[in-house]
Amino acid sequence: MAPTVRDGDVVLVRYGIPPSAGDVVVVRWAARPGQLSIKRAREQHGSGLWQVLGDNQFGSTDSRTLGPAEVLGVVRWRLWPRPRRLR
Repeated sequence: MAPTVRDGDVVLVRYGIPPSAGDVVVVRWAARPGQLSIKRAREQHGSGLWQVLGDNQFGSTDSRTLGPAEVLGVVRWRLWPRPRRLR
């Protein structure tokens, strides 16, 4: 998700709230159940899954490769190293 979120950043996530298109979200992939990723929600599929994309289209593994993802939570803030609200 670079440049928005990088490895090692500390983020605040709200679980149990529905995401909107454009939100930064924490997702789980059916093809990789042990892996969590941070991506940007693009559009919801009828089954509750979302098409999600990374901000860096040339260096991101996202729905273009792995298909729709289950959204677990919405990232609201980056707390460290440069605190700011994410949208």
